[in-house]
Amino acid sequence: MGLLTSDNFFETGEHAIQALNATYEMLPDFRTHVFAYIALTDIISDDADKGSTPSDGAPVLVADEFTFDPGSLIIDDSWQGYYRGVKRANWVISRVPEIDMDAALRDRIVGEAKFLRAYFYFKMVRWWGALPLILEPLNREDIAIPRSSDDQIYASIIQDLTDAAEVLPLRSKYARADLGRATKGAAQGLLAKVYLTIKDYPSAAEWALKVINSGEYTLAENYARIFTVAGENGPGSIFEIQAKSSLDGGWTQFGQVQGIRPTKGWGFNRPSDNLVSSYEPGDPRLQATVLYVGEVVPDGSYVVEDNPEMFNERYNQKAWLPDSERGNGREGGGNIRVLRYADVLLMAAEALNEMGQSSEALTYLNMVRDRARGNLPPQILRRIETADQSQLREIIWKERRAELAMEQHRWFDLLRTGRAESVMKSVGKNFQSGKHELLPIPQSEIDLSAGAVDQNPGY
Repeated sequence: MGLLTSDNFFETGEHAIQALNATYEMLPDFRTHVFAYIALTDIISDDADKGSTPSDGAPVLVADEFTFDPGSLIIDDSWQGYYRGVKRANWVISRVPEIDMDAALRDRIVGEAKFLRAYFYFKMVRWWGALPLILEPLNREDIAIPRSSDDQIYASIIQDLTDAAEVLPLRSKYARADLGRATKGAAQGLLAKVYLTIKDYPSAAEWALKVINSGEYTLAENYARIFTVAGENGPGSIFEIQAKSSLDGGWTQFGQVQGIRPTKGWGFNRPSDNLVSSYEPGDPRLQATVLYVGEVVPDGSYVVEDNPEMFNERYNQKAWLPDSERGNGREGGGNIRVLRYADVLLMAAEALNEMGQSSEALTYLNMVRDRARGNLPPQILRRIETADQSQLREIIWKERRAELAMEQHRWFDLLRTGRAESVMKSVGKNFQSGKHELLPIPQSEIDLSAGAVDQNPGY
């Protein structure tokens, strides 16, 4: 059998699927959705502290204290991981259309790759702003690529997601073997989030309502069950990163780095005091989000026991590891929830409220609160009735925090709503306006580009 290269690989439908699967493999990778990821989404925000022991995790502490710089490991890891994802997606998008294969499958594969490329760039543009926009496979000599503007990056993301939404199947049309692949609803839901981020509220509402009106998704009856193994890919799951407990691959350390120290993990990403105190009295989502010492884990398999290595007696319950996971979770399962139906409902509520349609926004806001309340008395999480735009805006933002806490959304919500500085300073973080809204570009990338890539302000 001859050696497969980029010149002879993209020849069959099987090659196309293998290349696409290799792009998906970047999602559970350590550089994209593990250590640096939780540092630059949760720990950097007011939702979480570093956790673990005081002397452990210096690469993560820089996010908690806003002391990261162009040489920080978590900055370089994230840049490298997400651009590797882009690289793999580019190969699929560029080469698969040339393959003589089933046309519908070929279009779907390219659509999935475009969704993934958009997903990678959407994370990066919110972290770094202007970026080198790479949409084709590169040659070795292509190193001096300057940064494209934020607007150009967003335009590319929107085009990719629009293309994907046109060709991807509905979730219900996928075979069970394809569970976890990008769907029409995933592309539409991510488009809604992109438009909400750039404050195009009519477009955000349009795409969120496409998801809502598709009939493909419902809110899971039990909020806490969403974050168990049994709750993976549930009725409200729009896109989640698939992971399994296996030595053969497909595993992630996402749960391990946040798991109970030392028996189940490293103990990073401790839910903060500020987060705990932010919930409305009686909100059951607090109990489903924070796992305390002495508590039984959601599947009942063990009790969180105190031990000498435990300095922070609470953990992220949305990333706990079942007792069945081998070792301390290095080869752990546990899907990573990326986009949930509740998120889309709250995006619709926010966009409609900003458009002056506050009464319509209440419908979707109260759907989320009603599910969270469950069978508890109506005094808990009372239905919201105000149609005052300003008041409702604050209520929706607060609801997003309660519903999506510790799911890596908070930092981006603070950035897009212009609250990062005020919130960070209110919790005593060393946030500098005009600097920390963006991460530093890795110095290694600036050097590699021979000066074509410049540094963000303040670094």
